[in-house]
Amino acid sequence: MFANILGSFVIGFYAALTGPDGHILAGTRRRQSVMTGICGGFTTFSTFSLETFRLVQGGHWPMAGLNVGVSIVTWLVAVWLGHMAASRLNRLGGV
Repeated sequence: MFANILGSFVIGFYAALTGPDGHILAGTRRRQSVMTGICGGFTTFSTFSLETFRLVQGGHWPMAGLNVGVSIVTWLVAVWLGHMAASRLNRLGGV
């Protein structure tokens, strides 16, 4: 779960930092390479899927649902926090 949270934060941060209002100029290919390639490879959605599947398979439906809910919420919060941090950095003129 930590890898997915960290990867989500990095994706949000990098997207804001290199976006149209960002402080760093990055082309489409570079953005796709970093966000989809590096961050996508770092995060472990397949492991999350397997863990959830095993919980369901073992009849632990409430835990499977909790795993899905907590995971999705924390990943979205991490993307938002990364985006907010980079947006703040952009406004301050840092980097």
